[in-house]
Amino acid sequence: MNKSQVFFVDTRASSKRNLFDKLNSLMENIKLKEIIPKRALIAIKVHFGETGNLAYIRPQFIKRIVEYIKTNGGKPFLTDTNTLYAGTRGDSVSHIRTAIENGFTYSVVGAPVIIADGLRGASYSRVKIGLEHIDTAYIGKEIAEADGIIG
Repeated sequence: MNKSQVFFVDTRASSKRNLFDKLNSLMENIKLKEIIPKRALIAIKVHFGETGNLAYIRPQFIKRIVEYIKTNGGKPFLTDTNTLYAGTRGDSVSHIRTAIENGFTYSVVGAPVIIADGLRGASYSRVKIGLEHIDTAYIGKEIAEADGIIG
């Protein structure tokens, strides 16, 4: 198995280089635009947070990724799957409401929210992995059918 190449930026900002600049540099360094086919549906896997929780990437950063994909010919959408536990992301209606409450609206990020595994979490695709410990995975159908995914 090949080792993965990991890219990151530190979160220290200055008046000369803010976090948005660093995010743009990261997307350039990983050569993201070279792997975005024109008119491709690109899933951006996001954790929309729970109600009252702040442990998620802010929508303003996601907006930069959306803009980058659009500028390079892709059609991005934000996605996640419903949770198995009871909470504010247990079905698509509650999940989208939570996403909106946490700022993930089209007017803020410039892309629609599509819950990948359907209304109640039962919409999936079987994907052959073929590894020793994982032969088959079940992936949210809308993620499996996307042309690409950024997570």
